[in-house]
Amino acid sequence: MTILIAGGGIAGLAVALTCHQIGLKVRVFESVREIKPLGVGINLQPSAVRELFALGFEQGLEDIGVRTRDYGMYSKKGLEIWTEPRGLWAGYRWPQYSVHRGLLHMMLYRALIDRAGPDCIETGWTATGFDNDGDEAILHLVSADGAKRTERGAIVIGADGIHSALRAQIAPNEGPPIWAGAVLWRGTTRAKPFRTGASMVMVGHSRCRFVSYPISKIDPDTGLATINWIANLAYPPDAHWNKEDWNRRANLADFLPRYTDWTFPWLDVPELVKGATEVFEYPMVDRDPLERWTFGRVTLVGDAAHAAYPVGSNGAGQAIVDARKLGRAFVDHGATPAALEAYEAEMRPATTKVVLTNRTAGPDAILDVIEERCGGEFEKIEDVISREELADHANTYKKIAGFAVDTLNAAPAIIPEGARARG
Repeated sequence: MTILIAGGGIAGLAVALTCHQIGLKVRVFESVREIKPLGVGINLQPSAVRELFALGFEQGLEDIGVRTRDYGMYSKKGLEIWTEPRGLWAGYRWPQYSVHRGLLHMMLYRALIDRAGPDCIETGWTATGFDNDGDEAILHLVSADGAKRTERGAIVIGADGIHSALRAQIAPNEGPPIWAGAVLWRGTTRAKPFRTGASMVMVGHSRCRFVSYPISKIDPDTGLATINWIANLAYPPDAHWNKEDWNRRANLADFLPRYTDWTFPWLDVPELVKGATEVFEYPMVDRDPLERWTFGRVTLVGDAAHAAYPVGSNGAGQAIVDARKLGRAFVDHGATPAALEAYEAEMRPATTKVVLTNRTAGPDAILDVIEERCGGEFEKIEDVISREELADHANTYKKIAGFAVDTLNAAPAIIPEGARARG
């Protein structure tokens, strides 16, 4: 009973590692010829960290990441609106980690090779579609030089990202990802961490925002760490912008002038940006939720299933939770269509709420409330908004995204230790 996985990103590798853990054979097909540590920083909420610990990465995460201590929102004047503890400091049983996406990706990749053998991943093969044939699913592939092949397995999983060919077959009239006018510029800079040294901050409002957090431990000799940052500007939705591509190099002149006066006692935004060795540009896009993910013996995970705006620190984390929920369905139902239906019945409604919430009422929406009420200028935040309103907004998003403290701490393991897929 081989599980065929289209895509060797974080979602696909998390599925593969989970399947191997529960005794299912896996084969992963990745379009790039060589898997490399690409990207910049990401956050892993305790809900995802819990699942990575269950996969044996407790020490691995500690080696590559920073335990996020707190999360703060600030006005465009650098004034504190709201700060809350994160991870262990918030009472979770698991930390929150800030990590370099590439290091996380490579950690998962190397672990899969070690555990399942080098033959479980084939690079240079792009998924183009699928078929169902009785008790088998068929995955169609093409190489960079145009060679075509098909593979047969018990199940096909589409983990091939926001431009998923498998999703396109399930929803042929969907069209390209949706851009609502926001553009992100992302980079990393060696600098001294701010606040607690493990703080994540969000500054400004939806039309002009800056997010930053460390993704490496502090060097004891220099006092420096690798600081991840994201500059976010909004444009009219009908404006022209480049197609999304995480590898596009950026021009500082396109965005840095908007942040010229963002120099605060605790953070100098222009200096942080100018200190980056590379800066990448990416229009912020998502997709409308689908009415179905599953077609016979084929289903979707991660961005292929539910691409959302990258707010709330639940992109890669949600893909990891998807993988574990799918694994639990295999434990309960075996590698069957019934498992895929059970997985979708639980996860599609939940992720649909996240996609729609991130468009209008993500965790950063409170910044727009402050901007509208006072232009980011105040002596005491209580003169602008009550602590109760701030707390209610923060807690509401946690519940929607599935990482409310009490709920997560009390939840049983998704996959019980030692569980195996039903035969």
